[in-house]
Amino acid sequence: MSTKFSTPHPFPQLDETALLSAAEALAQQWTKPIQTVLILGSGFSQLARQVLNNAPDRLVLPYGEIPHFPQPTVVGHQGTLLLGTPPGSPHALACFCGRFHLYEGWHASQVVAPVRLGKLLGAERLFVTNAAGGIHPDFQPGDLMLISDHINLLGHNPLSGTNLERFGPRFPDMSEAYSSSLRQAARHIAQQQGLVLKEGVYAAVAGPCYETPAEIRMLKTLGADAVGMSTVPEVIAARHAGMEVLGISCISNKAAGLGDSQLNHQEVIDVTARSENALGCLVQAMLASV
Repeated sequence: MSTKFSTPHPFPQLDETALLSAAEALAQQWTKPIQTVLILGSGFSQLARQVLNNAPDRLVLPYGEIPHFPQPTVVGHQGTLLLGTPPGSPHALACFCGRFHLYEGWHASQVVAPVRLGKLLGAERLFVTNAAGGIHPDFQPGDLMLISDHINLLGHNPLSGTNLERFGPRFPDMSEAYSSSLRQAARHIAQQQGLVLKEGVYAAVAGPCYETPAEIRMLKTLGADAVGMSTVPEVIAARHAGMEVLGISCISNKAAGLGDSQLNHQEVIDVTARSENALGCLVQAMLASV
């Protein structure tokens, strides 16, 4: 006799039919093709207004007004979709203020809903941000880190289960999860702006507790420069759908055992808020240049 163990989800899987329904409802309110999806991490909700503040066209929708769409439950994740054409850019942007995390109980298909919804609306690129603990000894709170690669330790993959052929193949390549050309453009723009932009590998862990010092030592041995609890599912879904990805982490604190203070979420919110303007200027310039 065998027993099958599984992790229950309090929320159902967001299937293809639900995604198509959400996309159809949005398309009735926003008729321009979306070029880029921007997902904002902890504390970055105001960045959307910075990027789209002077947009000649703008639509603001609470997630609750999007059919079948989940609602964030974490402080610092607003739960609002902004659609608009940033000044200087010929293409429209879908900016998701607030993301979903596996530790909240969401199914992986719901975590990647913004990516797949954006793809159905025509998006070809994903810009994704997050707050992360710094592991690299040269990283300080407030630094911005260009993500060069990632390590998935979440224990979940959004592509598990039936493959959605509409989006991509059963076995997508991940040898360049983060676009080398977009990273090169970001480095060039950062240099022009006089912005110090670090670069490194992001490790994603399940959370919601922060890591132990022993776990941080393990992650450092594995080659991680920063650690967080998000981003990787969205990147996997984007690459599955053939989208180019640019990822930027804000180093919100030194990881466990590397600093003098205990870790807390309010510190994360405070540090990312101080880095928001610099990140916004970088994102604005990227949207105009690509």
